[in-house]
Amino acid sequence: MRRARGGNDGSDSLRETPGRARLPLRRSLLGRLLAVSALVAACSVAATAWIAVQTTSGAIKQEQGQNLTADARIYDTLLDYSARNPTWDGVGATVRELARESGRRVALTTQGRQPLADSATAATAPALPPQASAVVDPLSVDTVLAARGTDGQGTAADRIDPRVVGPFRLSAADGRTLRRTADDKVECLNRAGIASDVVVGASGRPRVQIVGNDPERALGTRCDLAALDTPTRSEQKALDALTELADACLKRQGREGVQLNSDLSWGDPASSTVPGETGPLVPRVPLPAPAPVPTPRDAPAEDAAPSVVTPERTGENDRAIASCVSAARSEQLSSYVASPALLFIGDEGGATLPGFDLSPANTARIAGAAALVLALTVGASVFAGARLVRPLHALTGAAQRMRDGEQPESVPVSGDDEVGRLAAAFNDMSAHRARLEEQRKAMVSDVAHELRTPLSNIRGWLEAAQDGLADPDPAFVSSLLEEAVLLQHIIDDLQDLAAADAGVLRLHPESVGIRELLSQVAAAHQARAENAGVTLAVTATAPGRTLRADPVRLRQAVGNLVSNAVRHTPEGGRVTLRAYAHEEGDGTVLVEVADTGSGIPPEDLPHVFDRFWRAEKSRSRRTGGSGLGLAIVRKLVEAHGGTVDATSVEGEGSTFVLRLPGAPPSGP
Repeated sequence: MRRARGGNDGSDSLRETPGRARLPLRRSLLGRLLAVSALVAACSVAATAWIAVQTTSGAIKQEQGQNLTADARIYDTLLDYSARNPTWDGVGATVRELARESGRRVALTTQGRQPLADSATAATAPALPPQASAVVDPLSVDTVLAARGTDGQGTAADRIDPRVVGPFRLSAADGRTLRRTADDKVECLNRAGIASDVVVGASGRPRVQIVGNDPERALGTRCDLAALDTPTRSEQKALDALTELADACLKRQGREGVQLNSDLSWGDPASSTVPGETGPLVPRVPLPAPAPVPTPRDAPAEDAAPSVVTPERTGENDRAIASCVSAARSEQLSSYVASPALLFIGDEGGATLPGFDLSPANTARIAGAAALVLALTVGASVFAGARLVRPLHALTGAAQRMRDGEQPESVPVSGDDEVGRLAAAFNDMSAHRARLEEQRKAMVSDVAHELRTPLSNIRGWLEAAQDGLADPDPAFVSSLLEEAVLLQHIIDDLQDLAAADAGVLRLHPESVGIRELLSQVAAAHQARAENAGVTLAVTATAPGRTLRADPVRLRQAVGNLVSNAVRHTPEGGRVTLRAYAHEEGDGTVLVEVADTGSGIPPEDLPHVFDRFWRAEKSRSRRTGGSGLGLAIVRKLVEAHGGTVDATSVEGEGSTFVLRLPGAPPSGP
């Protein structure tokens, strides 16, 4: 009663809907669409103006040499040249190639503005601007340009380019020796299940880089990566010379000297490196290291750096040491790099882009264009919103009527756009819901009918025995047992279907020989076929054909088909079981159950797998079962990842074919 009352209230409210006041514009879909469209239009206009201003400003800055972001590659290329060559001799070819690739004029001069190289092709080159674009000095790198020119890797804190290695560069023989050692360590790590690669630094020293940048993974292996940290004689000599230069600087300040570690830190060398480090060793203070050169283990004692007393670790001492080490590095490397040079980047003809004049006239033009775009956007939004809201109202009304239990009805489909497709999908859903409701009602009626028959028989026999009209002899008990088994069979079928619908049908797949399975099914139904005068045979099946399936459920599916075929085949007929591979060779196995029975009319063939469907409408037990067998067959086959279909010629017989995925080929 409560549900009926609620349904009436819903109907009354639905009837009152046309009389309700329309939603305010700010809450309606049309209003939201207008607001969003206006916001988008305003943002698009503002973004367009901002992009135009930024683009023009960026072009002007680039022509004036104030924005070198786009020219970072030129700077980095020339910086690399100066880091690897002690003079600028021969840089002309590099400058011309950079100018050709960038379409810009590239000029290089000394700090006294004496020309070193110029890509200008005119007989009389235009005068260079008063301000240089950058200073190319590998010992004092422009950190902004260098960071952009090295893909975000950055530079060292003392502004010395990492590619400047000077006396730390390995000889070819030392490089080959260390490379063989590094290859051995990588092979050892790979055997231990740790992926790693050999990376060669600017000095030519190889190092092992662990994939994933987790060097601690190598600590538990027998691959001693410390062997790669042993410096060569030339590296140790360069480190000792650097230490002497730093000590001289410190002594001039009245401070004690230090012993530099391989990573240019000072203090305890044992804690300055991490075994298996996948990147350059990190100094304890912000100083660059051209390459890791740890303390040698096999170098002669006389080559080792003299031990010095470690000064007291204070902030003031550390800053002084860092300053002296930086100055010592610059002094040590200065003879290995080219002298500082001025870099000029500009237009080939020396012209610059005109400035952007945001005059009142230009301002008025921008405002007018923005207003026009805004008006067009709002107008289009109003038109589109009205067309969008109209079918949505129809869909809302139809959904409310369906909710209130009224007969589902279709809504008009206005077109093939998104809303039209939504309306078509709603119509399909409504029709499907109506079909499901009809099937539900029919199923309830069919279940009641199927259960009523055995229960009525059991009740009749029991009442007859109670009234003394029937004796409880073995035949009486056998009849009751037969009806109880029939009732249990119907309940089991319903339970299987419910489990399949819910997706909880349990399968226990294993390798199943299809030939043996068909023989088992034929043997189980042989007696029934002989009693009906029907020949039941299994034709030749390819030996060794296997499936990955649940043998019990698969026998149940094939058994239902065989039972159905025997029931509808007249005396003297034949039922044949056959299995064969699919013609396309995709591994699919086809199981065929064919009979020479009465066949199925064409109009009934699409319904043979429906639940409780029977061609004989009287639902007599003499002419058919419960009507669930074929529905169970379809669910069991689908649970195995297969399909089932049926073909029939009325008066000649029917053929049911199960298509099941074959077992994957076994490994070697």
